[in-house]
Parts: sequence; structure tokens; C-alpha cells
Amino acid sequence: MENKNESWTEIAITVDTKDIDTAGNIANMVVPYGIYIEDYSALEDEVMEIAHIDLIEESLLQADRTKGIIHVYVNPHENPLEAVSFIKDRLADENIDNEIKIADCAEEDWVNNWKQYFHPMPIGEKLLIRPTWEDEYEANGRKVLHIEPGLAFGTGSHPTTKLCLETLEKHINENSTVLDIGCGSGILSIASLLLGAKNAFGVDIDSLAVKTAMANAEENGFGEDKFNAVQGNLSDKVSGKYSVIVANIVADIIMQFNKEVGKFLEDGGVYITGGIIEGREDEVLASFAENGFEIAERYEEKGWLVFAVRKASA
Repeated sequence: MENKNESWTEIAITVDTKDIDTAGNIANMVVPYGIYIEDYSALEDEVMEIAHIDLIEESLLQADRTKGIIHVYVNPHENPLEAVSFIKDRLADENIDNEIKIADCAEEDWVNNWKQYFHPMPIGEKLLIRPTWEDEYEANGRKVLHIEPGLAFGTGSHPTTKLCLETLEKHINENSTVLDIGCGSGILSIASLLLGAKNAFGVDIDSLAVKTAMANAEENGFGEDKFNAVQGNLSDKVSGKYSVIVANIVADIIMQFNKEVGKFLEDGGVYITGGIIEGREDEVLASFAENGFEIAERYEEKGWLVFAVRKASA
């Protein structure tokens, strides 16, 4: 019998037909492995052009021609709320009206059930991510990261978050100081501390993210002497230099950060960037070069890329 926890989750995004192409491109940033678009705005013309007949199924004729629906499918190991949050933010940036449903029910109904999809999972060689509501798990010698991720923030299950965690594991040591840009749930900062970092500092434009991150740090035994987070943007809220900077966001924001992040990076430090889809790689690589960074490492999973870069040697 099929395990319901292993079924894919459908996200349906309804937008005006004039916005369908832009919304489709945004959806493809979340799931680069494919989407399905319903758009009946030119139904009669298309049928006539292809078949030269005017026989169209009645149910299609009754479909709303002013709206299009983008269907996104999220695999069982990812939190659909992360995808929805990303899509909503990007649609809002484009001033695109939308309605989103998850798995044939309204988003607010799904909110009450999403936790069933998130289970303890090993990451890399040293970490185990454990949602706080899961009491039965085997650590098997791994450092356990206890997390209440909130609905829209990182659970560690998304490929780009997983890659960032695995990359951090390669670079963190007892002397590391970490700056986490767009810290979300705080998962990358807390992982760094569990891996032995001296301290971590998070910044996020979302006040709920900051609150969630601080609570998660405390859940893992890290007080403000080890972790602190503030609401705001990079230039306003950050000072000093760090040996490890991590930013797991989206390509456009990464390229903005590239212009100023170098002044916060110690000489010899590493800047780890995630949230980049394959189609944006050339742009991001050009941005690194323009801003004095050279690629040290490149990782890829399911169409998502993570780079570890360093200041280019003079």
C-alpha cells in the first residue's frame, strides 16, 4: 500500500492569463524539474488552427478564460510551505494577484497538517535534523539539530539548504565566526555552532524569521553569547568581519549581496551561496568575478547550485 507521506504535493497557483508567463518562470525557480500550466485564453483559436474544427469539450468551453493555473509538484522530502512562501514573495514583487492552493485544499487548511511531511534526517557526515515534535529517532553519533522551522522557513529538506549544510560541514572549525544572511529558521547558524563554530550572527528582513531563529537557537542550547539575529538588511545591521559567510536565498539577491559582502569577509574566509538554479549560473559567476571573488567549490543537486567562493588573490 502506498505510504501517504511519500506522495508528491501539488501546489496550484491561479493568476490572470496576462501574468501566466512571468508566474510560470517564478514557479520554475522553485521546482526546476517541471511544472504544468493550464491556460485556456486562446482555446478556440488554437483548436481551429490545429484541427480546423470547432468541436471543443463543453467543460473546457466553460473554463475561466481570464485565469491560468500553474501546477507545481513538490517531492515528499521537501516542505511545500517553503515553495509557497518563495512563490508568494516573488509574485508580490511582480505585483501579480494570485490564489494558491496546496494539495487540493486551501493553504490555511494545509498549514495544520504539514508537519507529517517532515521527519528526522541525516545531513552530511555529522548532522541529524530533528523536528521538535519527533521524539523517536536514532542519532547514531551525529550532532542533533532540534528545529521548529515555522511554516515558511528552512527545514533542511530543500536541496539547496541540504547542500549549504554539507558545504558548511567542510569549512567550520572551532575558530569559525559565521554570518548568516537571510537566516530564516536559523538552521545554518545553528548547524555551524553544532559543528564547533565560536559564534554565529543572523540577519533577515522578516521579523518572524528572526524570532524563529532565536527560539531555535535556544532550543539547541545556544544563548545570545553564541547566536544573535536581527531584523534588517546587510548594510544597515552588520559590522565586523567573519571567517564564514553563508547566504541561501535566490540568485538576484545573491548578486546584490556580492557587491558589499566582501567587506565583511576575513582574508582567507569563505563565502557560501545557495538558492541558485542552473539557469542563472552564468549571471551569478559573472557577478562573483566582477566583485572580486573566485570559485573554490561548486555543488549541484536537482538543478540547484551552491558555491563556496573566496576573495580573489591579488
